[in-house]
Amino acid sequence: MTGTNVLNQTHFLSLTNNQPHCFEWSNSFNEKGWLCLLKRCNSMEEFKQVHAHVLKWGIFFDSFCMSNLVATCALTKWGSMDYACSIFTQMDEPCSFDYNTMIRGSVNNMRFEEALSMYVEMLERGIQADKFTYPFVLKACSFLGARNEGVQIHGHVFKMGLEGDVFVQNSLINMYGKCGAITCAREVFDKIGEKSVASWSAIIGAHACVEMWKECLMLLGEMSSKGRCRVEESTLVNVLSACSHLGSPNIGKCIHGILLRNISELNVVVETSLIDMYVKCGCLEKGLHVFENMSVKNRYSYTVMISGLAIHGRGKEALKIFSEMLEEGLAPDDVVYVGVLSACSHAGLVDEGLQYFKSMQLEHKIDPTVQHYGCMVDLLGRFGMLKEAYELIKGMLIKPNDVIWRSLLSACKVHHNLEIGEIAAQNLFALNQNNTGDYLVLAKMYAKAQKWDDVAKVRTKMAEKNLVQTPGFSLIEAKRKVYKFVSQDKSTQEWNTVYDMIHQMEWQLKFEGYIPDTSQVLLDVDEEEKRERLKCHSQKLAIAFGLIHTSEGSPLRVTRNLRMCSDCHTYTKYISMIYEREITVRDRHRFHHFKDGTCSCKDYW
Repeated sequence: MTGTNVLNQTHFLSLTNNQPHCFEWSNSFNEKGWLCLLKRCNSMEEFKQVHAHVLKWGIFFDSFCMSNLVATCALTKWGSMDYACSIFTQMDEPCSFDYNTMIRGSVNNMRFEEALSMYVEMLERGIQADKFTYPFVLKACSFLGARNEGVQIHGHVFKMGLEGDVFVQNSLINMYGKCGAITCAREVFDKIGEKSVASWSAIIGAHACVEMWKECLMLLGEMSSKGRCRVEESTLVNVLSACSHLGSPNIGKCIHGILLRNISELNVVVETSLIDMYVKCGCLEKGLHVFENMSVKNRYSYTVMISGLAIHGRGKEALKIFSEMLEEGLAPDDVVYVGVLSACSHAGLVDEGLQYFKSMQLEHKIDPTVQHYGCMVDLLGRFGMLKEAYELIKGMLIKPNDVIWRSLLSACKVHHNLEIGEIAAQNLFALNQNNTGDYLVLAKMYAKAQKWDDVAKVRTKMAEKNLVQTPGFSLIEAKRKVYKFVSQDKSTQEWNTVYDMIHQMEWQLKFEGYIPDTSQVLLDVDEEEKRERLKCHSQKLAIAFGLIHTSEGSPLRVTRNLRMCSDCHTYTKYISMIYEREITVRDRHRFHHFKDGTCSCKDYW
């Protein structure tokens, strides 16, 4: 039994559809017929009947019989690991096959620590591990994030002379990737001679685990250039995730094309990944198209679509999708409700948000988490119900974290409520004194109120703590390249042309009635200097560059690392009307679609 491949062992687990589910014990059970009956088991009740008759016939302690009983109980969907353990402990001399079975069963049942303990016991009893042991032991390390144990097991692999086995190598890459040791994962990968599809998938997945998204795309290109490997669905899912994070819809569309050409029917995981990619790259309509044409939808598909509509400001459509989900009989969980409440928050649907917050608790028995409270504070605060938001925080059943207080502080900035804003800031600083953005929001509130001494105090605290403001930048794609701009940027070779365009845009804006919002400048300087600083914000420079280098009437896509100021928001609305362009701005985690002088957020954000 030692040489049996436990990873592919199914010869005694398979059942044919035409086999009866009742047992005729008197006629069919004998010393040779028990295995046939074991194959016909479909539940623990039937399994226990076979087990009882094995004991009755006195063949239980036969090693072949016990191995099959353990494997059936440990590796079937209806089995029980506890029951399998009770049989396993009665084995006098379990072999490597039996330990491999127990390790695999433990991993399949998410009992990762037990899997490692079983491996240690195996070594202590002097039973030699083989190439079928390590993939599941390393998988247990991956889920536990047990990097140190994984390194030790890597040493065992080396001592056993299995470092050249491709299945073990791929498992090592996966383990190191999920444990954050990307250098080690790459070293294992580079030593593989003939790299399989699974090897490429493993290394791309490893880079995805540590959010090295550009490297994921580079590895895909390297893999494709070899021309020997056909990309697997699991690999493309990781690449789609990279496109989502990088905001690269063009590459994402290419991946979609590869999938359609090579796979006759996409599964629900791949289709959901496509939806996530499209909505996060600003192509909401394409995401909706994929969603509406899915033959099978699960709860995660609905969650991604609801959250996608939310970040694009289409709250009512998100709630409609949620209603469809309930009609399909899919029970919502806490993650779905985060998307629903976020949709209400982004669209200013206060009454609906309060209603869903109650039904979540009363109807679906879901206790609110910090994320749910954060959405509600955001919803009430953005709508100007600052006192209600503050009362909600004080009545929370769990301790509010810095995200909760930050949401309230941000809402106070929007509605110029310095009194509650200072309360929020005090609680925020008590929890986290090292977030630069929190000090800047408070400083902006003081500047708006013309309290320059308080602005100076906040700036002094920042200096004392060595807190540096994160530079804002904007990215725009033009001429098949991505260009980056910062405020007052003169680093590009064409900066003179860009600033000439800014000057031309200013003249057009004046005729349309645009007035710069100089309150966004946190400096005690004259109005002229404030206007000069405003006109060269990174988003405006990126748009000017895009207008120069894209064809007339074509859409512009801008990605920002920080939330845009109210002046840039107003400015972009006017530009979309004057130059008849659709301008999409990815503002951290939400999108603004500017067209004909209006924004999809309806000025709510």
